[in-house]
Amino acid sequence: MPTPSALHGPCDRSVVPDPQPLLLVYDGGCPFCRHFALSSEWRGGIANLRLVDGRADTRLRRELRERGLALAEGAILLQGDRAWHGAEAVQHLCALMRPSDPLLRVLVHLFDGPSRSARLYPLLLGARRLALALRGLPLDPDRP
Repeated sequence: MPTPSALHGPCDRSVVPDPQPLLLVYDGGCPFCRHFALSSEWRGGIANLRLVDGRADTRLRRELRERGLALAEGAILLQGDRAWHGAEAVQHLCALMRPSDPLLRVLVHLFDGPSRSARLYPLLLGARRLALALRGLPLDPDRP
């Protein structure tokens, strides 16, 4: 299955945001993921963003896995038939943000391009892995 970027090309800040709603599927068991998701919604300036705790929604996780998008491998951003996963999801979301939150402004700058996002995203996954381990939660909600 081709990656979302292969299907839809890289994200570009100059593109006018699509009015179609965005759905961010994040791991609600991870405090970092939850904070980023909530901050994106409240302070990120993206009016059409909806959040879903993927850890709590088994049916959605199954549907996403069937599309080759595993929550255990990173956040998922959906818009219509388009999907971004992991580093691509964070980079695309950051490209759409106009944050008022100082931490989000830093993240927007850090994840402002596909190559930088791909290099930095493993650090976010590492923080997630540590946070889940400290909470006694499995990395993959489908494989306890």
